[in-house]
Amino acid sequence: MARAQFQKGQKVWVECVGAWAHIEKVQPVWAKGFDEPVRVTYDVGLGREFLANELALPADEVATAAGMGEWRLLRARNKWQQADDCPHHPFPGTYPVVVTDDADWGGWRVPGAEYDRDPDRMELQARLIAAAPRLMALAEALIEVVSESPDDAPPVMLDLARQARAALSDVTETVASPSTVSVARKAA
Repeated sequence: MARAQFQKGQKVWVECVGAWAHIEKVQPVWAKGFDEPVRVTYDVGLGREFLANELALPADEVATAAGMGEWRLLRARNKWQQADDCPHHPFPGTYPVVVTDDADWGGWRVPGAEYDRDPDRMELQARLIAAAPRLMALAEALIEVVSESPDDAPPVMLDLARQARAALSDVTETVASPSTVSVARKAA
C-alpha cells in the first residue's frame, strides 16, 4: 500500500527540523494480511524516523523526480491530407501530437494511416496520454492517503489503493529485456 518515495543516500530537506539530511535507511512497516508495506519511514540520522510528507527534495530534483513535467496536446498540420480530403476527422487537416518536452518536440505521434482509420479513437488516446502525469499523481496521492491510516480507510478505498498500486507498478517497475535475459543465461 505504501511506496518508498526516497532512496538510500538521497539528499532531503527535513521540514520539521529545518535541515538537510541524507536518507540512511528506508524502513518499510509491514502489517499482517497485506502483501505490501502499509507505511514507509526514513531514517536520516536525526534521532527518529520520518514519514515521506515530512521530507522534501531539493528544488532542482523535484522536476526530475516527477520525470514527466507538464505534457500538452498540440495539433500538427497533416502533410498528406488537406482539410477538404478528410471532413470526417474531428479536426480536419490536423492530427494530435502529445508533447512531453518543454521545447515543443518529443513525445507521441500517430501514423497518418492509423489516424485516418479511427480518428476519434486516436483523439481519445492523445487526451489520455496528455493527462497521464496528472492521473499518475492522483493515483500516488490516493495510495499515500490510504497508507497514512489504513485501519481507518473504508474497504473500498483500500481496494482502490491496491488497484492504483498495481497500475503504478506496471509503469514504474522495470523489467529486463529478453535480450538481456538470454545473454545472462548464456553466461551462466
